[in-house]
Amino acid sequence: MKKEGFWERGGYILRSARPGDGDAYYEQNYHPLDPEAARLTGCKASFTKEEVLRFFHLALTEEDKYLFLLIAPDGRIIGESVLNEIDWTLRRANFRTAVYHPAERGKGIGSWMVETTRDFAFAELKLHRLELDVFSFNPRAERAYLRAGFRREGVLRDAVMDGEGYGDDILMAILEDQWRALKE
Repeated sequence: MKKEGFWERGGYILRSARPGDGDAYYEQNYHPLDPEAARLTGCKASFTKEEVLRFFHLALTEEDKYLFLLIAPDGRIIGESVLNEIDWTLRRANFRTAVYHPAERGKGIGSWMVETTRDFAFAELKLHRLELDVFSFNPRAERAYLRAGFRREGVLRDAVMDGEGYGDDILMAILEDQWRALKE
């Protein structure tokens, strides 16, 4: 059985996705997908409802995925935090986050979501390594990851495009002992 999470800060809630959230998850974030969210996360510009719900249901049932939904004070789902590609033998996972609504960005909610999910990964799932990619044209996200203790491990130069040209794909990670030092 998967562990569940529920956290609150300033009226915002970050919690495990539930089976009944699928339609709202799609309607409130992917129908349509904010072009800036797609650019900053590197995903395609649009998804069908079937594609989104397929991912959503896999995240609920597969043991190598955790999907947390960011809920605004008005009850709308406005973002997500995902632990995926979990390798239980190596105790490592890939990590990604998104705040889908432009009006919600820049409030510190994304940083809180990063730190909360990071803590869940190490404290509850007992992971050893948490890794991610962030693009050079998303400096706000890179700063949030750096503040949360992630370190740059490498840069894939000119590996992505953002519509205006090439950007770097920055590889970052935090290890269990680095997390413990942060928490002390």
